Amino acid sequence: MSNTVQRAPGVAGQQPEPGTGTAWRYLRQAGLFLARQREATVFIVVLLLIAYFGFISSAGRPVFFTKIDLVNLSVIAAPIMIIAYGEVLLLICGEIDLSVGFIYAFAPFIMYFLIQYDGVPGILGIILAILIVGGGVGWVNAFLTVTLRLPSFVATLGTGFILGGLTLTMGHGEQAPIPPSVKGLGSWFGQANGFAQFYWAVILLVVFHLLLRQTRWGLHTIAVGGNALGAREAGVNVARIKYGNFMLTGILGAFAGIQTAFQTDLIDTFSGGAAYQPMFYAVAAAVIGGTAMLGGSGTIIGAFLGAAVLAVLTDGFAVIGVSAYPLAIFFGGAILIAMIANVQLARLRGEGRVR
Repeated sequence: MSNTVQRAPGVAGQQPEPGTGTAWRYLRQAGLFLARQREATVFIVVLLLIAYFGFISSAGRPVFFTKIDLVNLSVIAAPIMIIAYGEVLLLICGEIDLSVGFIYAFAPFIMYFLIQYDGVPGILGIILAILIVGGGVGWVNAFLTVTLRLPSFVATLGTGFILGGLTLTMGHGEQAPIPPSVKGLGSWFGQANGFAQFYWAVILLVVFHLLLRQTRWGLHTIAVGGNALGAREAGVNVARIKYGNFMLTGILGAFAGIQTAFQTDLIDTFSGGAAYQPMFYAVAAAVIGGTAMLGGSGTIIGAFLGAAVLAVLTDGFAVIGVSAYPLAIFFGGAILIAMIANVQLARLRGEGRVR
């Protein structure tokens, strides 16, 4: 008689069929990987949106992939991406800048007055406008927040309204042309080269990703947002980190505003107004990309992808012929879904279920 024991199906100890067990294990591992990688989930959303809008249009043909539409998509996305990088740094260290959209509109006018009326050479006028408006207002925001201890929400809201009033007053509520002496620089910022803004967004993506992940400044920024008291006791200059991030955010906002002015060949007093407020879009991009509103964690790549989601939604609805009126509904839903997902993933990480 044979000593081999035959096991009946369903008996404890039976090995699962190779196909079923392996497939389930791979799916579970893939799910856990996506849960760990905030950028991966947003990236999948971007791909799904592109696929949807690429093959569904009002004319029934894939107009989403034409060069003209891709240029339009990059023009929408680039300013949001650039401003979002600064907002990520501020949100990580527990602050926010509501004035950056007004910096976006104000900086091109300062450039115009410096070059057109004060005789400042073109390149120098652009640099001074970025530093004076972006860096200067960022410093003021930091002073009000860090030194005078005002909530950054209130402080930057106040400076934003002041900048909005200055823009309308100096520009008399009208538009201004790009100064002739700097028109030759337009191709560097987007004029006659629709992808130039996006190239800048990608370059700055690499720079700020490395700044956040590979430098002491980034490490200290995360430490300040996670536990300001502990960071201070560990020797981190909390005030310097916050001052620096406020100024970086302002500089990025001024740079994006000047880029847009060159791209449209026009300086518009209402470019940062309620109809298109880059700050709201930038904060939304940061949140959708996985940056925590309460500080301590965030990702530059996630902000880049979050801005891509907003840009694809904006351009996609235009491509398929849907009215722009309900667009804000989808943006609000995307923000809420992203926040719910972030909170739930944080809970799972705290319970040790996602590592």
